[in-house]
Amino acid sequence: MRVGLIAEKVGMTQYFDDNGVLKAITILKVDPCTVVALRTKNHDGVESVQLGTKIEENGKHINKAQLGFFKKHNLSNFRILKDFRVDDSSAYKVGDIITVEHFKQGDLIDVTGITKGKGFAGGMKRYGFGGLRATHGVSVSHRSHGSTGNRTEPGRVFKGKRMAGHMGNTRVTVLNLPVTLISAEKGLIYVNGAVPGGKNGIVYIRDAIRQENKKVG
Repeated sequence: MRVGLIAEKVGMTQYFDDNGVLKAITILKVDPCTVVALRTKNHDGVESVQLGTKIEENGKHINKAQLGFFKKHNLSNFRILKDFRVDDSSAYKVGDIITVEHFKQGDLIDVTGITKGKGFAGGMKRYGFGGLRATHGVSVSHRSHGSTGNRTEPGRVFKGKRMAGHMGNTRVTVLNLPVTLISAEKGLIYVNGAVPGGKNGIVYIRDAIRQENKKVG
């Protein structure tokens, strides 16, 4: 496993492939990522590489501990940091620059991001429940989820029961997305499929970890 990349979701578009099939494309903007720190199995218990991006000159939104770390190692003030697990962190050194050309067309990647927050949602919107009947005694409860428990035994609602509640704003990883195109000049990755989050949201890209049965294209 090699190091990944930190990217920003630009938006979505579509294109026709060589077979004339219309496909949805997500565009990700990748600013050059700098290796900020290295962690080893012997010292930290894990092999990982920490990347930083989005330089903030005045450091207004960065805590003092991080500012001190950046100054000590002669690094820029990075607003976004992310650790990526790797097989061997010794293959990298602090200050290395990882660009969009780290990936190439045809690679399979996993993309992690925060989904759009929907606030408090009912069972019909959150889980696709059918709701109650439109007539025959039902009033003011047409979109409710109905009964949530059983009888005296067990006499309680089981944990994890699907009910109304906070929807969205959760960390989600989409697996095995093919890289359709790389634009090194503009720092863009075109990914076949949708990724979590809205426009301008930060996402994390890594090599796909489950790609045995996935076809590229």
